[in-house]
Amino acid sequence: MPMSLELASIHIHPVKSLGGFAVEEAQLTDRGLEHDRRWMLVDEQGSFMTQRELASMACLHCSPLRNGFRVTDVRDGSTLDLPWALVEGERHKVSVWSDSLSALHGDAAWDSWFSAHLERPVRLVYMPDSSERRSDEGNAKGLTSLSDAFPYLITSQASLDDLNARLPSPIGMERFRPNLVVAGGTPFQEDVWTEITIGKVRFQLARPCARCVVITTDQLSGERSKEPLRTLATYRSAGNKVMFGMNAVGDADGCVRVGDLVHA
Repeated sequence: MPMSLELASIHIHPVKSLGGFAVEEAQLTDRGLEHDRRWMLVDEQGSFMTQRELASMACLHCSPLRNGFRVTDVRDGSTLDLPWALVEGERHKVSVWSDSLSALHGDAAWDSWFSAHLERPVRLVYMPDSSERRSDEGNAKGLTSLSDAFPYLITSQASLDDLNARLPSPIGMERFRPNLVVAGGTPFQEDVWTEITIGKVRFQLARPCARCVVITTDQLSGERSKEPLRTLATYRSAGNKVMFGMNAVGDADGCVRVGDLVHA
């Protein structure tokens, strides 16, 4: 008989490349989970900033509030409270990889807070509903927010358990920044999934997610090491890329809850 699968955890990252938080349930939108990656830090040219270039972004963690969210610098405990969305603001052209889009610029004081904590000039921008961005090429197509390529990243706890059994010190799933984590089954079962349902919601899996230096970044200290990229490369390489997790698109509405049954 097939092994039982269920949704183990749901993760939302309000600001691209900052620390996210887990929730018990989440609403779906036409471009991913509600509130996921709708904010982004950009440089003076409007280009997106991530932990790839600035490891200290890992030290800025988001947590939910009633009408928005809080960003905390875990190094000194200082905080900044932000709304879930902006409805007005000066429009700026910004870029994510090769995509250009219009974003709203908020309070200059927010820029100052982030610039001080990251020790370089940055601006905080928000992606309104009026800005649309297509998901990357692949078998599954749709809209996405400010994610790298697709609105959802799906991983399996069994895959992380397999990796941790090979590492000198175990790591947490936060290194991989998924939206949806599946419990049960076998390591890297997600590699062969083309479509799954979680509860009543359908997801199409597009392609494996190629990993970068971000997964070597400690999400509390911002320090980098060689792991787990070095170990993953020994058995999860495809060409010159290292794979962990699957990119996906999903239904434009609905709700997912921790404990939902997963059917692959």
